[in-house]
Parts: sequence; C-alpha cells; structure tokens
Amino acid sequence: MRRYVIGRILQAVLVLWAAFSLSFVVLYLLPSDPVEMAANAADGLPTDAAAIAEMRARYGLDQPIWVQYWHAITHAVHGDLGYSISTGQSVTGALADALPSTLALAALAMVFAVLGGTGLAVAAAYTERPRLRSLLTALPPLGASMPQFWVGLLLLQLFSFRFKLVPAFGGTGFAATILPAITLALPVGAVIAQVLYSSLVTTWRQPFVEVAFAKGASRWWVQLRHVLRPAVAPALTVAGLWVGTVLAGSVVTETVFSRPGIGRLTQQSVLYQDIPVVQGIVVFASLVFVTVNLLIDLAYPLLDPRVAQRSSRKESAHA
Repeated sequence: MRRYVIGRILQAVLVLWAAFSLSFVVLYLLPSDPVEMAANAADGLPTDAAAIAEMRARYGLDQPIWVQYWHAITHAVHGDLGYSISTGQSVTGALADALPSTLALAALAMVFAVLGGTGLAVAAAYTERPRLRSLLTALPPLGASMPQFWVGLLLLQLFSFRFKLVPAFGGTGFAATILPAITLALPVGAVIAQVLYSSLVTTWRQPFVEVAFAKGASRWWVQLRHVLRPAVAPALTVAGLWVGTVLAGSVVTETVFSRPGIGRLTQQSVLYQDIPVVQGIVVFASLVFVTVNLLIDLAYPLLDPRVAQRSSRKESAHA
C-alpha cells in the first residue's frame, strides 16, 4: 500500500511539472509581445520604446528564456505565480477573486453530473424491460453530443426569457447558478452514465451475482450491495478526468451566461496575452486535476483491495 501511494504522489508531481513546463514554453514562444500589447491597451496610444523596455525589465522578460523559466518555477514552488502584465495585480490575487464563483459553479455541476449519470445508469441496468432500457441507454450519447454553448443558449431561451424562472445573466446566487451548472453537467453526466452502465452490465454477469440470488437476495439489493460497488471504479475515474473538462468548459459557460469567474479571467488573459495569468490558470487547473485524480487513485484500494495488490506485484516483478 505504501508503494502504491508513493507511486501515485510521484506521478502527480511529474504531471504538475510537465504542465507548468509545457505551458511556459508555449506561452513564451508566442510571436506577439505581451508587454507592448498591455502598454498600448492602457490608453489606446502607442508607448515609447523606453517605457516598454522598462516594463519588460520589470517583469523579467528581457532575460534569456531559461533564466525566466528558472525564476518562474522556483517562485511557483513557493506559491508566487508572478504579477499580471495588464493589471499589475498578483496572479494569486486574481485567481482568488475569480475562484469562488467558478468553484460554486463547478461543484454544483459535478453534483448534477454524478447524481444524474449514476441514476440513469442504475435505472438502465436495473430494468428488465427492453424498450425502457433502450430509451434510457439512448439518452447519454445524445447528451454528450450536444455543444455546450447551444445547450446554454437553449436553457436561457426556455427558462429565463420565456418562463422567467431564473436570472438570465450575471449573478452568483443559487438561482443564477442552476442553468450554467446544468450546461456544464450534461456532457459529464452523459459520459459517467455510459461508462457506469457498461460496467454494471459486465458486473451483473459475474458468478458472485448468481450466488447472491441463490441466497434469496432481491434484484434491487443485489445491484446496490453486490454490483454497484465494484462497478463504480471506472465511472469514478471518468468523473476525475472530467474535473479538468468542467474547469475548461467554464470558459464557454461563463461567457454565455456573463458570469464572473476563472472562465472570464481566462478569456481576458488570453485576449491580452497576459502570460503570467494564463500560466497561473494552467497551473491551478493542473493542480485541481492532479489532486482529484490522486484522491481517486487512493480511494481505489478501498473499493477494490486487488488494485494495490496488483500494483505491488508489478513493482516486485520489475525489481
């Protein structure tokens, strides 16, 4: 178990380093000059070369790229992600201002996705009516194929403009978060439903299910007590992988619904090529992704002890 945990932690650190390094190289090799863009955007007038050179020196952009990389990664290890070129605000401060709204949206979206996807998969696997099962299993591909911006606009048209049940734009309350959360949750819940249903069907065919029926257990009890637990691991992996997708999807969703948050901050930072802020957003998204998947990896042995045993046998064989 200790080897399993240490191995997963080292993988998480490696993923974080790779995300930071790749994003650094890509952002800093872009052809346009972020300092010049920020200086010209401040008053709409061209800025003299001396002011641009002073601003570039202030942010360390006049140094060789390897020096910039070393300074950036050493400061990032200590929690310092630098300062925004366009606003002068610290990147951590900008993330802290935008984070609460996005976290509330992402958390509600994941709740909708997990509950909806799990409920749909469990219902489809439980029913013995072929037509109802076919109908239920046809819903996830439909949900996964619909574009998020189209879903958001459709929900706005129906529930905000026509029925006037929830606010159309802006706002951070629960009522204003429902439609954006559903927009984000739909593709995630659809994929969870597909994976979980496939795993449930496979688990239903295992010999221990027949043993449970032979002991007199009902179909509902067998599914909840014996089938669901071993079948949930693949869906749990998918849910962890889609956490990063939820954060990425917040860019489109927060734009459609005019919500403050990480999505809008990302849009503005990319528009003005604010490299430190974009870098900070990439690192933050990678940290969330790595943390969630690390927790899921650590939960696997609790769901199925054979996971840790297989990992130990593989490491012993390589040794």
